[in-house]
Amino acid sequence: MKKTIVVYGSSTGTCESIANTIAEKLGVEAINVADFSAEVVAENDNLILGTSTWGAGELQDDWYDGINVLKGADLTGKTVALFGCGDAESYSDTFCGAMKEIYDAAQGANILPGVSTDGYTFDDSEAVVDGAFVGLALDEVNEDDQTEARIDAWLEAIKPSL
Repeated sequence: MKKTIVVYGSSTGTCESIANTIAEKLGVEAINVADFSAEVVAENDNLILGTSTWGAGELQDDWYDGINVLKGADLTGKTVALFGCGDAESYSDTFCGAMKEIYDAAQGANILPGVSTDGYTFDDSEAVVDGAFVGLALDEVNEDDQTEARIDAWLEAIKPSL
């Protein structure tokens, strides 16, 4: 596996915990998006980027600066995988929608495919493109019993590209 880093934005600790789980399973470091910089992008071949979704589908607050880092960085030759946390019951119409903002900002990189919407219960999400999420969608509020299996399946799918 090429040099990989997990970058997360977390307000309540949920996305941070998921990022740390992913990083541990891959044997790599996880950092807060507040510490994300052009140097971090340059030093890594693979960027695994995660955010929680707030309100009407907004990014986690610290990610707004992270989006600027992505837009300003040379992503040529970089591989990006996305994951997001949301609440499919209370925010069924914006479930994990913030992943789409990161997806849009990471254009120019090789963005790995996300997961199918099969098995998820939600009404709508900006993060669904061509019938699949742009990354791994997780609901720690209502479906925490599925998180570990979803992470493992996703990692198995993306590892060959990392």
